[in-house]
Amino acid sequence: MTVEVEVPEIDPDEMDDAEERPRRRGRRGRGRGRRERSLWFVIPVCVISGLVAIVVLTPLTVGARIWYQARKDERPRSDAIIVLGAAQYNGVPSPTLKWRLQHALELYRAGVAPAIVTVGGKAPGDNFTEADSGRRWLIQKGGVPAAKVVAVPIGRDTLESFKAVGKEFKRLRWSSGVIVTDPWHGLRSKRMAEANGISAAASPTRSGPSVETRDTQMHYIVRETGGYLSYVLLGKSVKAPEETIKSIHLDPADGGTPGPSGSPTGTPTP
Repeated sequence: MTVEVEVPEIDPDEMDDAEERPRRRGRRGRGRGRRERSLWFVIPVCVISGLVAIVVLTPLTVGARIWYQARKDERPRSDAIIVLGAAQYNGVPSPTLKWRLQHALELYRAGVAPAIVTVGGKAPGDNFTEADSGRRWLIQKGGVPAAKVVAVPIGRDTLESFKAVGKEFKRLRWSSGVIVTDPWHGLRSKRMAEANGISAAASPTRSGPSVETRDTQMHYIVRETGGYLSYVLLGKSVKAPEETIKSIHLDPADGGTPGPSGSPTGTPTP
């Protein structure tokens, strides 16, 4: 007796699909693994690249803003002209301070503001402050009425001085000022003034150690970039560089005398 068993026919295409499925699953698994490993590589690289871009582009952007501000001469009608301090020789303004005072005098005579504010304290051992030395020069040499010149003899750096100037403006009910300083210092000065309640503009001098050569200008731009970022990020000001003090020479026409060891008394307050 013979038993016949009917064996179902298997489609060859289905056999091929059945054999191929495990292979496809294996390839997909390997693909996911490669994608996961590549993500672990790509994400840190993107983060590091972004941080490098910030570190590089931020100073470049700030430096460009400092350069742009330095080229501007802003003279809006204001409550007062603010002369930032610089070195003085036993009561006589140094050339740097004298240039600033002369520029402030021109602004005053042009009717930019009805008053001038001189700024700056003194170093230990000094007999005069930068503010008082500037005020005396404006009255005696510039012929400005004493009632029109206000001295704020406080501060050994820009931030400290502007805190004091802001209080004086509030007391006098003033709200706007034109800052006279070196070209590269305009942006940081305006930022500090505005932080202390003063609507500020900047009219820089065009003479002095900070504009003598291209190399000097680049040095000051780099320094001011660091100073601006230090103030914005940390709330700190930057002291005057020693080389600025050394580059200022006594002006015989002023009849001034050097301080001890032949150096000027007082230091710039940039």
